[in-house]
This record gives sequence, C-alpha cells and structure tokens, in this order.
Amino acid sequence: MVDLRPREFITVLGGAASWPAKSDSRRERLMKKAKKVKKAKKVQKMDLGAIFDAHIRHEFVDHDVAATMKTMAAEPYVHNVPTLTGGDGHASVVDFYTHHFVGKMLADTRIERISRTVGRDQVVDELILYFTHDCPIDYILPGIPPTGRRVAVPHVVVMKFKGHKVAHEHIYWDQACVLAQIGLLDPSKLAVTGAQQAEALVEKSRRKRA
Repeated sequence: MVDLRPREFITVLGGAASWPAKSDSRRERLMKKAKKVKKAKKVQKMDLGAIFDAHIRHEFVDHDVAATMKTMAAEPYVHNVPTLTGGDGHASVVDFYTHHFVGKMLADTRIERISRTVGRDQVVDELILYFTHDCPIDYILPGIPPTGRRVAVPHVVVMKFKGHKVAHEHIYWDQACVLAQIGLLDPSKLAVTGAQQAEALVEKSRRKRA
C-alpha cells in the first residue's frame, strides 16, 4: 500500500503520486539555515569591532586598567613591534598598562581611524596617532626626554581574538617617522619621512571616500 501523506508527496493525479516533495521543504530549511549563519557571522563581526572599540575606550578615555583587562583573554600579550615594548601574560600586560600606557598617554593624544578590516577572529585597524611630545612616553619613545614636538604617525593595530576576548595585539608604526619629527633624525640626509606620511595617508583616504 502506498503511503500518500501530504508531507511526503507534491501531488496525486489520477491515483499516481509524484515523488516525495522533500526538495522544496528541504530547500526552505537550507535557505533559512543559511540566512541564520550569515546573520550570526555578521553579528560576530560587529561584536569583535565593538569589543575592539571598548578596549581602546578603556585605555584612552576611561584610563581603566581593570576594565581594559576584562576585554582580554586570561593570558594575553601586547607587542609594540618597533620598540619591543608591551607585555606577555596577564601579570606582564597589567604591569605594562599600569606603569607605561593606560593613563600615561600625552594630554592631547588623538586617534584618527583610516580603515578597519574585520575577519572571523581578528580586527585590523589602520589609524593615525597624533600627540605632542611634552612628557615622557615610554612605549613609543623609551628613554627619550620630552622634546615639545608635534608628532603624527600612521599605525596598524592587529587585534586577535579568542572567542570574544582579545588574545593579543600587534602594533606597528615607522619609528624613523617618529624620530624625524622629534628632531633625532634628519630626513634630508636619510631615506626617511616625517609628518608627510600621515598627511599623504589622510589625503588619499579622504579622496577615495569622496
């Protein structure tokens, strides 16, 4: 005896049943599942960007080491590539933030984002850091007394995530660009540039968006 349950057959014509209608119902389920996956990925990307922003806000605005650490994994690391400053492991990162970074930035420090790329487990920000070197700034100019010079230097920050926690940060900039702007390198005698790097980057990025 043929089982003609509606959920299994599309039509019954003259006693003949078409083959199971699983294709339509299955297609609908797959489409719904695909939409959910796409939405979940979109939410995940948004969440990583939001965590990145919260992390930066706690560092530069709130000056709150504890809040900053809550955005991070149990044993994170922070690596400033040009100067080898930062911290490796929870205690080391806390020490770096407490004594050399959070609340230690120069009074007129300003960040201008140029671009952001969000991946499955990583966020990369291209930005420009502006400041006046009117007091010591250990992580970027360790051991160098204040010069009173204005500095604008492009940065790339690579923030890797483990789940929704920051696992590590790699921070890149051109140290020669910084040294040229505070008067320790002479661009006329070396293949280096100073504030022109930031100026050109801002001009090109704005022109592209126009």
